[in-house]
Amino acid sequence: MTTSPRSVVITGASTGIGAACALRFDRLGWRVFAGIRREEDGVRLAAQASDRLRWLPLDVTDPASITSAAALVATQLGNEGLHGLVNNAGIVVGGPLEYLAAAELRHQFEVNVFGLVAVTQAFLPLLRLTRGRIVNIGSIAGRVTSPMVGPYCASKHAVEAISDALRLELAPWGIYTSVVEPGVVATPIWDKGSVQMDVTFGRMPAAARERYATLIGAFRSILRTAPKRAVSPEEVVRAVEHALLSSRPRHRYVIGTDARIRLALQTILPRRWMDAIVLRVLARTGASA
Repeated sequence: MTTSPRSVVITGASTGIGAACALRFDRLGWRVFAGIRREEDGVRLAAQASDRLRWLPLDVTDPASITSAAALVATQLGNEGLHGLVNNAGIVVGGPLEYLAAAELRHQFEVNVFGLVAVTQAFLPLLRLTRGRIVNIGSIAGRVTSPMVGPYCASKHAVEAISDALRLELAPWGIYTSVVEPGVVATPIWDKGSVQMDVTFGRMPAAARERYATLIGAFRSILRTAPKRAVSPEEVVRAVEHALLSSRPRHRYVIGTDARIRLALQTILPRRWMDAIVLRVLARTGASA
C-alpha cells in the first residue's frame, strides 16, 4: 500500500525564506504548494524542484485569490487533507510615524496580518483532516520595537498575539501553531525595504526630512550593512522543519544571535536604559552615515 506524501502550503514563496522552505520540504518528499504572486517567479521556483512542487497564484491581500488557491489545493488533496501551513508572506513599511500615510499603514497590516488570518481561515478545513500544524513567520521585531519601522514592528506584534490565540483556540482539534522569530536574515526584503523607505522619505516635506535626518541616515546605513551580518534563510527553514515534524514543537523559535541578544537586553534592562542605548547607537550611526 502506497502512503501519500505529506503536504504543505507556503505563502510568499517567490524568494527568501518562503522559497527556501518550499525547496527544503520538496527535498524531504512533501507535496509542496508554493504561494506566489507572479508567474515568472513560480516558473523559476518550479524549475529547481521535483514535480511534486506546485506553485499557486496567491495574493494574500485578495480574497478571491485566496479562495481560488484553497479550492485548487482541496481539489488536489481531496480527503488526504493538509499537514502544514507556513504563513510567510510579508512586507516592510518604514518611516517616521508622524509622516506615514494611512494607506501605507493599512497596506502593512493587509499583507502581514489580515492576509495571514484570511489564508489560515481558508486552509483550516484541510488542516483539520490531518490535525495539521501552522507556522507563522514573525520577527524579533514582534517583541522588540525599533523606531522608523513602527508599522512593521506593530504588524509582527499582531502576529505574536494571533499565533498565541490560534494555538489555544485550535488545541481541541490537535492543530498546533508556532511562531518563528528571526533577527536579520539574508533575503531580498532588505533591498525592498530600502526602496520603500526612499519613496517614503522622498514624499516627506523638506522640514520633515531635516527633522528626522539623523534617524533617516541611521536606517539607510542599517539597511546597507544588515545583510553582512544576516543569517541564512536555511536557519529559519530548520526551525520551520522542527515546528512541522517534531513530536514536541515549540511555541516560539528565536533565530539568530542578534535576535537573542536584543531579546535578552529587552528582558534584563529597564526600559529607560534600553531606550537610551538604542537612541545613542542610532545617533552615532546617523551622524557617520
